[in-house]
Amino acid sequence: MVNINDFLSIIFYIVIIALGISLLVLSINSIKTLNKFDRLLDDISEKSRKLDGVFSVMDSATDAFVNFSDSIVGFFTKTIRKVVKRKKEDNYE
Repeated sequence: MVNINDFLSIIFYIVIIALGISLLVLSINSIKTLNKFDRLLDDISEKSRKLDGVFSVMDSATDAFVNFSDSIVGFFTKTIRKVVKRKKEDNYE
């Protein structure tokens, strides 16, 4: 007849081996998934580096437009100040 302690130790070892195998399979699958994720991140960073030139051009164009609009607004502001100043001087006389 089989001793209960021997039977439980055999069951325990079988469960430990099954857990070890499942842990090994799980770690291999997670490594594969992480490699895929790493390739995806590399692809995204490469594409964003390619778009840096486009964003640089857009930034330069925006700066040029802002400078142009600031000069136009400055011109109109100076003109309006001159007109208002002349009207005030005419009113005081």
